[in-house]
Amino acid sequence: MFKNPLPRILLLPVFAILFFATEGIGADKPAENVPATHPVSPSAKFEKEIAAFEAADKIAPPPLGAVLFIGDSGFKKWTTLAADFPDQAVINRGFGGSQMADATYFAERIVIPCRPRLIILREGGNDLTAGITAEQLLVDLKAFVAIVHTRLPETRIALFSLNPNPARWNQAEKRKSANAMLKAYTAGQKGLEFIEVWDQFLGSDGKPREDLFVKDRLHNNAEGNKIYAEAVRRHLK
Repeated sequence: MFKNPLPRILLLPVFAILFFATEGIGADKPAENVPATHPVSPSAKFEKEIAAFEAADKIAPPPLGAVLFIGDSGFKKWTTLAADFPDQAVINRGFGGSQMADATYFAERIVIPCRPRLIILREGGNDLTAGITAEQLLVDLKAFVAIVHTRLPETRIALFSLNPNPARWNQAEKRKSANAMLKAYTAGQKGLEFIEVWDQFLGSDGKPREDLFVKDRLHNNAEGNKIYAEAVRRHLK
């Protein structure tokens, strides 16, 4: 009979080490060079919406190489999106109340599988309202870009500027400062573009045009979305 020279109690840690050392072999590695952001939770409040996107994609897979819109309620409420771009395959991934960190967190589930040729990203308004600084917003944007360009290096990302609206006009200077920072980051970066929509929403008095918003004075009406559509068209080629 074989006699084990080592006590049984000493063998257990050895087997445990071997098991855990081999357990990770072949596992997917996280994207490299992704900047650290503030702690991101699973965002349970959005799980139902994200799961709905995934369920719909299983029933009717979205076309590859489309233009994917991801962002907050400004995109979610853009119900005429497909009609506004009849010559484009478009995918709407707007989920209301989201912030840049949420778009980053869910990118692997609702962006990467679609393999879009162009991503139109609109986030930041809810971030600033929640007290997140422009500097942190930029960090979160960089994390989103890193995930996308690590997995889909040929996909372009066009970032919407924050636009003024009557409901949050008291944030005007904060929004303009954030826009300047985000625009400076995208300038000269391969695969990144900036969509300007600030001045188009201002009237002759220098204040947001009330006629471009629904009753909550926050979200675009059809006329406001026409401005969005025209701004996006310049980035489709």
